Amino acid sequence: MTEAGIPRSTPEEPWPVRVVSQKLSAWIGKLGWVWVDGQVAQLSRRPGAATVFLTLRDPSADLSLTVTTNRDVLDAGAPELAEGARVLLHAKPEFYAARGTLSLRADEIRQVGLGELLARLEKLKKLLAAEGLFDRSRKRRPPFLPGRIGLITGRASAAERDVLTNARRRWPAVQFRTVNVAVQGPTAVPQIVDALKVLDADPSIEVIVLARGGGGVEDLLPFSDEALCRAVFGCRTPVVSAIGHETDTPLVDYVADLRASTPTDAAKRIVPDLGEETRLIRLARDRLDRAMIGLVDRETHRLDAWRSRPSLARPEVLLDQRAADVTALRDRAVRCVEHRLGTATGELRHTVARLRALSPAATLHRGYAIVQRADGHVVRAPDDVTAGDPLRVRLAEGELGAVVEGELGAVVEP
Repeated sequence: MTEAGIPRSTPEEPWPVRVVSQKLSAWIGKLGWVWVDGQVAQLSRRPGAATVFLTLRDPSADLSLTVTTNRDVLDAGAPELAEGARVLLHAKPEFYAARGTLSLRADEIRQVGLGELLARLEKLKKLLAAEGLFDRSRKRRPPFLPGRIGLITGRASAAERDVLTNARRRWPAVQFRTVNVAVQGPTAVPQIVDALKVLDADPSIEVIVLARGGGGVEDLLPFSDEALCRAVFGCRTPVVSAIGHETDTPLVDYVADLRASTPTDAAKRIVPDLGEETRLIRLARDRLDRAMIGLVDRETHRLDAWRSRPSLARPEVLLDQRAADVTALRDRAVRCVEHRLGTATGELRHTVARLRALSPAATLHRGYAIVQRADGHVVRAPDDVTAGDPLRVRLAEGELGAVVEGELGAVVEP
């Protein structure tokens, strides 16, 4: 037994199909009446039948529900309803036990008008802007010359032809990986999101282009879907938005890294023009040639000016001038030295003459002698010696030895 007193199903006591159907119907019925927003993927209105069948699809996901309603309810709320339109309906989920299916039974249907759609888009735009999905600082610049480009567009569409033709006309070697998807209707958003994931995971893709031709506001609604905007924001590869004409601005334009006004403009923005780049290279090369020629001419003139200077034109002149200066300085030095030597020689001669005049040797040459005792003292008086003292007699041309004998003052030759 369960807590609520209801017996559990077991292999020995399984529930019959009718019991399971009743329980499912009871649980589903607890949801009650709800308001549902979706896009009509299929509309079945049989002549003479009072019941109308609709397939309601989520614009942002690959999910759908079956809706049944009375013809009068549809005619009262949305008489011009067609496939692809956005609706708002009041419905209650029901489980049909006979077929084992789930559907919604609607008692009120409102077709969403253009004004209401625009109001919802404006509200979503403010929400995404507040979250930073439009921030310019996070936008990445596409590469100057991408090696391979991912293109998401409708099959055999004018947008695909414009992008491919104009891009290859500008740069013939450009490579594309094209993924064809539905660009309007209930399946557009899931297919575009899946294509973004595939191209973003391809390491050879350097930029992704979302391209679609012009159309009404309802036709471009998938490119303002919140799920698609968040998918573009989450791409690691730069995304270029080329949706509609120049005046069309779906929300994905604000999220993309680069907005192109048209698919043709996208082709001009993602690849450079080979002819224009060749012309720019030629102009740059011409400017470089002129700059190099001008630089060489200026340096040549500078070398000619340096070479025309006397120091380089006739370097021997400087050497001769320096040699003359050195010779003059040398002669001056010789004269100065000779003068000083002559002056010093004269002074030396006078000094020698005075020295000789005052020297005792000059007195000795006149016949005088100097008598000294053995200890070297000069004998100036007889009393300075005694008999027997040895003496030295210094003459002009040598010395003589003597001994004191006899009376004091008598000097005897030995």
